[in-house]
Amino acid sequence: MTENLDTLGRALPQILDGLLITIELTVGGALLAFLIAVGLGLLARFDNRWLRGFARVVIEFFRGTSLVVQLFFLFFVLPLPPLNIELPPVLVGIVGLGLNYGAYGAEVVRGSINSVPRGQWEATTALSMSRTQRMWRVIFPQAWALMIPSLNNLLIQLLKGTAVVYLITIVDLTAELNRLRVDTDVFFAYSLGLVVYFILASILAAAMNGLEARAKHRLGRGKPKRVLAAPAAETKGAGA
Repeated sequence: MTENLDTLGRALPQILDGLLITIELTVGGALLAFLIAVGLGLLARFDNRWLRGFARVVIEFFRGTSLVVQLFFLFFVLPLPPLNIELPPVLVGIVGLGLNYGAYGAEVVRGSINSVPRGQWEATTALSMSRTQRMWRVIFPQAWALMIPSLNNLLIQLLKGTAVVYLITIVDLTAELNRLRVDTDVFFAYSLGLVVYFILASILAAAMNGLEARAKHRLGRGKPKRVLAAPAAETKGAGA
């Protein structure tokens, strides 16, 4: 065990570098996935059948093909003629993750918007709101509170999905753990990996839970903790 810890100490700078790459992939992929999810989710609800059809084709294509194959295509095929598009490995990872999980997120966005009560839609019509005002001032804020739990799950899945990007020569956390395994043992290296990924997932989950609580509070469906604590203090004072 002591030898493993000594080896870990020597490998720590490289592991931290790999961790930073994993965080970059997660943040970059999540931002791109969110933009794609909102864009495709809204397009999938358009009355225009061509726009709606385009959104459905893109969503089903990226949901129905393997993330690993998508990464290989972006990394190995795009640089070939006639495309000749060569992207840095980290950017390939971000684009691949964003496209794949953005397609799943688009269904979350579409389903959440459809879940907003019909009365809210009718109210916006009665107020003579434009299509844009209706969506961004009334419908989307309510749908946002509904979609956060599902987006939270996708975000954690995306974090775990970064573990496959080492296949396209990116030295991320998983790649560094594989190197550590050679110098220590399988149990030590991958147990460390489980702990690190669990900590990262817990941080993301806590942040998303905070966003959900804030979104519900803005809609009048919840109260911040400091407000909830007030009645307890008043009750204690009354009892005294």
